[in-house]
Amino acid sequence: MLKGFFNVPVAINEPVLNYAPGSAERTTLKIALKNARDKILDIPMYIGGEEVRTGKTSQIRPPHDHQHVLAVYHDGEKNHAEDAIKAALAAKDNWENIAWEQRAAIFLKAADLIAGPYRAEINAATMLGQSKNAYQAEIDAACELIDFLRFNVQYMTEIYAQQPQSSKGIWNRVEHRPLEGFIFAITPFNFTAIAGNLPASAAMMGNVVVWKPAPTQIYAANVVMKVFIEAGLPAGVINLIYGDGPLIGEVVFNHPDFAGIHFTGSTGVFQAIWKTIGQNIHKYKTYPRIVGETGGKDFVLAHASADADVVSTALLRGAFEYQGQKCSAASRAYIPASLWPTVKEKLQAGIVSFKVGPVEDFENFVNAVIDEKSFDKLAKYIDEAKADANVEIVAGGTYDKSIGWFIQPTVLRVTDPFYVTMSSELFGPVLSIYVYDDHDFEKTMEIIDKTSIYALTGSIISKDRYAIARATDKLKNAAGNFYINDKPTGAVVGQQPFGGARGSGTNDKAGSMINLLRWVSPRTIKETFDPPKDYKYPFLNKE
Repeated sequence: MLKGFFNVPVAINEPVLNYAPGSAERTTLKIALKNARDKILDIPMYIGGEEVRTGKTSQIRPPHDHQHVLAVYHDGEKNHAEDAIKAALAAKDNWENIAWEQRAAIFLKAADLIAGPYRAEINAATMLGQSKNAYQAEIDAACELIDFLRFNVQYMTEIYAQQPQSSKGIWNRVEHRPLEGFIFAITPFNFTAIAGNLPASAAMMGNVVVWKPAPTQIYAANVVMKVFIEAGLPAGVINLIYGDGPLIGEVVFNHPDFAGIHFTGSTGVFQAIWKTIGQNIHKYKTYPRIVGETGGKDFVLAHASADADVVSTALLRGAFEYQGQKCSAASRAYIPASLWPTVKEKLQAGIVSFKVGPVEDFENFVNAVIDEKSFDKLAKYIDEAKADANVEIVAGGTYDKSIGWFIQPTVLRVTDPFYVTMSSELFGPVLSIYVYDDHDFEKTMEIIDKTSIYALTGSIISKDRYAIARATDKLKNAAGNFYINDKPTGAVVGQQPFGGARGSGTNDKAGSMINLLRWVSPRTIKETFDPPKDYKYPFLNKE
């Protein structure tokens, strides 16, 4: 076995390709999109290195073209969850005992595969399966996932390098063991990068994983799994399964070797999982690690000194990129009365200029929401707003599901800062705005802090440094990621570790060393070179 203190390649954020007309990457991506649409994939589960097909299939259709079938995937039952756990535990000894640099090499190779030969395929899968335009797919499925893999390898080495001091005659050291058991990763539809990172970050630290993605993300998850396998991930280390959530959860959360959950999804589901784990705590060999990011009701606060162009741009991008289906999306804004007429005009002009339609047309800024359930929920909120005399439809307010799940980007002006769309997570292209008196800046911050159960992201836009300083302090618990003079979206791995508290999760900061520390159990080792041979201390001697 190789011996040495190895330096891994220095992590650098993956450059974002621009997909401009005539560019090589645009041509390659268009070919990948056509190839994907021209066939119907048969997507298996991956358990213990085997492709598992049950014959019980469900269809995958593009949200923007719901009459077209992209793929079928094979649903699992309780026995498949049991098989996945067995496969993970069977792989555990070999995986956790392999040298750390061998694990690192696998995930570094996976990053290079995504950056190179798989870039167009994983972006096309994300575009078609999740209705994400070319740029949004590039910053997510390619760049962010590459960054997660590379930076996490670097963070892993930094964790292993953290060692205690040793006094004379003693050598103290700490080893960072993987957790005792298996990790359950539950991943969302909206980010392919999150779907890849949640199982990979735990596996990188020597853990074995059972991974269940959202059904609406399986198309791209299949590509992620193909990349891991080609990179050399041993059989059973990450097992990818599908099926009914409560059914699989019943198996996982009753298993004595359940050691932790890495979750991104809804607050309600996460709280139910936490409750189940608590009720079953006596069944487990160890206290499970519970790590989750659950959503947000993210705000933009504009001060009277703000630049109207900066405010409107932050809202147009922050609220409507990827149809507002980011946990960090700007969904409520607070605009001073003196600034509102100009901001309103710029918002209306921007939304009128948006092109809405399928991802295959690269001119479309806005695409479809993820599925009919989301569409119907958003349409209901919009209809209720239209019927409310206290709500003004500033822009949008229409929707159409004849071809795809299209919600026109919508701006609501409310008179009640606690109106339902100001406080509830809608997860769609609907922005609610409360216009406040310029003199009520302090009061407005108090409203922001107590309006929502969430505390994920938020921003202050101002030219006044005193206002910026005041908001940074006053809203310190209202957002885990706080932005000054920018939109509240777009956290970059290695630059803005991501996560929030309150109803938004455990704030374990994906894209940082903090998250990886949750997937290890440190053991302190003290070695004494010349141990004492008599129990008596000098103070016991006679005068």
